[in-house]
Amino acid sequence: MRRKYTNLTGNALMILGLVVMVGGVGYAVLNQLPQLHLPQYMVHGAIFSIFVGALLWLAGACISGREKVCDKYYWHRHYGDKRCRRTSSHTHH
Repeated sequence: MRRKYTNLTGNALMILGLVVMVGGVGYAVLNQLPQLHLPQYMVHGAIFSIFVGALLWLAGACISGREKVCDKYYWHRHYGDKRCRRTSSHTHH
């Protein structure tokens, strides 16, 4: 049961981070419209919320065990592109 709750907690943090990031981007974009008369001092908080949301997302990924991004980049770097594949028959000119 412990693994189930850590997975649930991590997913909840990832969702919360996504919502905070999207909300921050949305407020920063909507603040550019002069018709809405939104306060300018809140823009700094909206931009800061993007970084807070990213930290929440990463914390959730760490808790739930979804931080396998480096493995995907390793696979892509070594096996994704034909030019980057390491084979013994490939000679460098």
